[in-house]
Amino acid sequence: MKKHHRKIFILIVFVYVVFSLYAAYNVFFNTKVITRVHRVVKKITVATSGGGVVAPYIGDDVWNPWEDEQANALSALHKQREAFRQYQERIDKNRPKRYKVQIWGKAAIGLYLWEHILEGPLNPTDIQAQWREGEIQVGKIDFSFYTGPAVIQGHVPLDTDSVVLVLNGREQQKISYATRWLQHVQTLMQFHAVNRVAVVLLGSERCTNDWISPYLRRHGGFVDLLFLVYDSPWVNDKDVFQWPLGVATYRQFPVVMPNSHMVSSTRPFLCNFLGTIYKNSSRETLMGILKQTGLDKECITTGREKWLPQETVESLRRYQTALAQSELTLCPVGINTECYRIYEACAYGSVPVVEDMVTPGGCSAARSSPLRLLKTAGAPFIFLKDWKELPGLLEKEKMMSQEERTERRRKLLEWYSSFRQQMKDRFTEVLEETFFKNS
Repeated sequence: MKKHHRKIFILIVFVYVVFSLYAAYNVFFNTKVITRVHRVVKKITVATSGGGVVAPYIGDDVWNPWEDEQANALSALHKQREAFRQYQERIDKNRPKRYKVQIWGKAAIGLYLWEHILEGPLNPTDIQAQWREGEIQVGKIDFSFYTGPAVIQGHVPLDTDSVVLVLNGREQQKISYATRWLQHVQTLMQFHAVNRVAVVLLGSERCTNDWISPYLRRHGGFVDLLFLVYDSPWVNDKDVFQWPLGVATYRQFPVVMPNSHMVSSTRPFLCNFLGTIYKNSSRETLMGILKQTGLDKECITTGREKWLPQETVESLRRYQTALAQSELTLCPVGINTECYRIYEACAYGSVPVVEDMVTPGGCSAARSSPLRLLKTAGAPFIFLKDWKELPGLLEKEKMMSQEERTERRRKLLEWYSSFRQQMKDRFTEVLEETFFKNS
């Protein structure tokens, strides 16, 4: 009995060993085993008379249990990459294109353009610094600004081919200096370092600016745009635009930030006039009328016989105090009707009383002149044809309530802020339209 059990046990062991050897052979040595579930199906092209036909062919199959999953993953990854690429293309297409413009401030009115109109920063803040610069984004344009005595020809870092040059053309010495800068820019254009040029020009107070005419593109020159101060007959709003004189930045008149006290405070004086009194001028007439009527006691008036190009710290403080403490600022004409005093009065909410008279010279004598730009913008000033009207005006002024004065002051400050914004928008839009329309 025991012998019989032993035979059965030996037989079972033998069958197990044989089966194990067979399984090992199939796994490690037989490469032609094909499972019913996982196989590699190869496609071959069968030549036919009608062209190539793809037919399935099963052969040399390799067992790859993850092949379908890998194919699906690769397909999904390809679709994700393609979708992301298309998304990036849409973003780039819809992203507003930006442009670079450099402003070279070689006249004091450049500070009015940069700090008061464009509201750009300047570093260093020291007004006596030899080199000052700043950057700001307005609309589609990235502006950079350079000013100061150290900003000289050939030493400005040029990273764009679009330049705005701010120049002074009021007198012959200034014109000679401005001409050298224009010639420098012309050389840069010849070497294709600069392709687009605009000029902001403090022109002649008598509107005689013929010296710059040959540089304008319309006369065969290279200057695409001219922003010109005063009521020049050249202004056509195509390539020549009128530009505001602004405040006297050359006398360090600051950027004034309005506040509630400036609007609502009670101002102790009816009017002010601090300035040079020229012989046989309307300023002399104005001062005479104030003294004759005794109204000079209700106004801040300080006259001097000789014009001084620079303010002292004390004289600037007195002037700003006079603007801040008077309801009206008297603005008699000089060589031109437009003067810094008008804009400085607006900054402090003191209503300009303007002598509405066209001065001698070549400026426009059209119906809207003088102060064509300001009148078009709806300036809330008081215009007088003759200073003999002043006593009656000041008597009416005495009858106004504080509420009426506060409201008028508020409207003036709001208008001046809006006017500067209009100039900012106009300046950038004209540059974009002229410089970059076809870019």
